[in-house]
Amino acid sequence: MRKIEKKTWPEYFQAIFEGRKTYDLRLNDFKVDEGDILVLKEWDPETKKYTGREIERTVGFVRGWKIDELTQFWPRKDIDDKGLQIISLK
Repeated sequence: MRKIEKKTWPEYFQAIFEGRKTYDLRLNDFKVDEGDILVLKEWDPETKKYTGREIERTVGFVRGWKIDELTQFWPRKDIDDKGLQIISLK
């Protein structure tokens, strides 16, 4: 188990804090596994400073893809035209 610190913008931090946002979308530029702890530190993009608020959440399911790998599910044109969405399941 690792603790991994990441910046989170205020609107997303608040949604996680309230329990409404139960997922996180990140660039796949770091190692993370089920059971790791994400330390989410609220970051204000306007002031470019941390606010001092932070929360910890345990990582559940993790799966990373590159855009070209997603074409096994949808045509690349559809991905480019429509984008993707993440759906939280409760």
